[in-house]
Amino acid sequence: MSNAKNLIFLGAPGAGKGTISKRLLAVWKLAHISTGDMLRAEVAAGTELGLAADKLMKSGQLVTDEIVAGMVKSRIAKDDCADGFILDGFPRTVVQADLLADAMKAAGKELTKVIYFKVDDELLLQRLTARQNCKGCDAIYNKIFMPSKQEGICDKCGSELYQRSDDSLETAKSRLAVFYKQTQPLIDYYEKAGLLMTVTELDAAKIVDGIVAELG
Repeated sequence: MSNAKNLIFLGAPGAGKGTISKRLLAVWKLAHISTGDMLRAEVAAGTELGLAADKLMKSGQLVTDEIVAGMVKSRIAKDDCADGFILDGFPRTVVQADLLADAMKAAGKELTKVIYFKVDDELLLQRLTARQNCKGCDAIYNKIFMPSKQEGICDKCGSELYQRSDDSLETAKSRLAVFYKQTQPLIDYYEKAGLLMTVTELDAAKIVDGIVAELG
């Protein structure tokens, strides 16, 4: 039986999925799969799926679930996924979850766990509206919870920090509303399948310790 750990991370914007991913990758040799990064890579490589996606995006249309699922199927078959992966950003709906299940079966893989990071809305809004990004190295800070040592300057590379336009309070509330509408059925879907692990701890180190203890 394979010891690969194939994980899905679910969580609202600001729940800390990226931070936990980085810490967990230092413990386990997993591939971190972001659908946004994967989409850009397929387009850049000029694959059949990438060309189809590029055509849709250039015409102002959304990339279909089937195309994204095809990209995921191709991605999880790569060598760096042999020991497992963290899938972040897909699936977002039950339809996508069904497509993922088909892709996993075709690749001869099984999901290990779906980890849902459940964080209080007020805290999520604080995290989102106080978030800052580095213009140089893309490091992420938070003016409340994780400020840079020098205000407005990145600790790592010294570049200027900025706040994304989609990190306003109004936009943050809208993003959370969309997340809950899309994701609650998905949470129910994976809970019914016996795959859901809900995390409410806020300390990143403790979260990683808990995941490692749970999954071995």
